[in-house]
This record gives sequence, structure tokens and C-alpha cells, in this order.
Amino acid sequence: MQNVIMPISTRDLSMLPSIDRLEKISQSIAMLDAIISPEWDYRYFSFNPKWDSTKNERMASMRNGSGDEYFLVFSPLGAILKGFDHEAPMSPWERDPVAVWPGVLESVPAAFASFLIEPAFSMGDCTFCIWREHNDAHWQRGAVAFPECDSGDPDGSEGLLWMFDGKPETYMEFASEYYEKALNVDLVRQIYAHDDLTPLLLAELNPKASWERSAQDAAEIQYPIHI
Repeated sequence: MQNVIMPISTRDLSMLPSIDRLEKISQSIAMLDAIISPEWDYRYFSFNPKWDSTKNERMASMRNGSGDEYFLVFSPLGAILKGFDHEAPMSPWERDPVAVWPGVLESVPAAFASFLIEPAFSMGDCTFCIWREHNDAHWQRGAVAFPECDSGDPDGSEGLLWMFDGKPETYMEFASEYYEKALNVDLVRQIYAHDDLTPLLLAELNPKASWERSAQDAAEIQYPIHI
């Protein structure tokens, strides 16, 4: 009998990578997006290594242009992610009065208190939250009673966390659908491995990309480059 690999979601966080690995993946997919989509406004994934320099906080984010998003902060204390699927059954906007689903935020550790009040993250628009302090053995979530739904993804986490499986093929499938761009798996693997971005690698990924602009994006993402 074959083992069935469950998708990453708040119902099963066992396949979510370590904090360090997750940060590397976040940088890689942000770099790939910057190469394929030079216009920042049209990118899906982004990474800001200087989100809060005073606290050494880095922030990864995703916006799909349809109202769904996540914000993920890495810090010396660990990492925490807030996700929002506007069509999820657990959307605050599906409740009367409007409110985040019980249990989603109540157990967030005090170490991440500032995350919960950050205006840029719009915490009122939240369907799930996960976190991991550096001394935690695995990723955590609150004690949530999930409602039944036809999709089997009541908080939208399965639909928002899929890119974190660390597989280059997953990004290739995404790029094919979202950007209508066919990518070479060996090239994508190089970005996932954090190999230096070079003019040759850039040209192979996107012949129309500007080296000057991509090098600037790489510097802003803190992705390694070599001329």
C-alpha cells in the first residue's frame, strides 16, 4: 500500500519545512517572480529582507490579485504566518457580526504580539494563522473547531500554502498557469538551491529580462548574484 502524502494545510503541518528552509524557499520564489514578471505590481510572491531592520525581521508575502494573501514574518524569535482566503467558509466576512474564527488567533505566543497588531497585515482579514518559535519541534496553530465544507479546505490554508512544499516542479506548474510561461526544471532548481544569479542564468529563464533590473531585485531580496 502506497503512502499518501497529504497537502500542507492547518489540518496537517507536518510537511511544512523548517523555518530556515521556508525562508530560503520564500526568497527563491520571490526571485523567480521578479525574473518572470519585472513589473512588481503583477508579481504573486515577494520578499522583503528589511521589513523591520531594528528587530531583524524579514517578511515574505503573497497576493493573488483576487483578495487572497498571506504575510509571513521571520525573526530571531521564529516565524509566523497569517493567511486570508476571501472565499473560505471560515472567512470573518461569513460571520455575523464580522469576526475572525474562534481559536485562530487566541493562542498566538506573546513573542509574536507585534505581528497581531501590525496594520499592514490587516489581521481582521484572517482565516488561519500558524507559527513556530525556534525552540518548537514543529509548526503550531490554535485550537480550532473546523466547520465541514465541500472543498475540505475550510480556512483556505491548503490553497495558500502549497508553494511551500519546496519542489521546483510546483513553481513550474504555477508559472505555467499564472504567467503562461514554460520553465526549464534544471534552471528553476538552481534558483531553489540559491545558486548565484548570473546574466546567463537570467537570460535562460527570461531572455527579455534586464540584467540591471534583475540584479537590483536580487539585491533587494538578498538573493546571491555573480556577474
